Amino acid sequence: MTEHDEDGYEGRATLRVEETELAVDVILAGNFEPIDGKYHWYGRILADAALTELVGTRNAPASLRTPHGEADGRLADPDPWRRYRISGTGRPPFPVPTTLEELGQH
Repeated sequence: MTEHDEDGYEGRATLRVEETELAVDVILAGNFEPIDGKYHWYGRILADAALTELVGTRNAPASLRTPHGEADGRLADPDPWRRYRISGTGRPPFPVPTTLEELGQH
């Protein structure tokens, strides 16, 4: 999943909130921000009844694990479709191209 200057991941993940782990579906993206010199990743966790019951409408720290890695982030209020936003800075839970070849440039 690459569009413009964004990297990303779409698929299954494990979300840990407090002491609870949930299998969820995610759509993630990210990009390097030259202003602060950090990689920012973000996305949505698709609607999940167990997550809604656990978190409700509050913001919460969380950890997200995909087959490619794990990262700490923060959950934000759900949207009208009960999808929670998650975001973090630093190494994301998905691969990021680090060479021009990986970016598909020559």
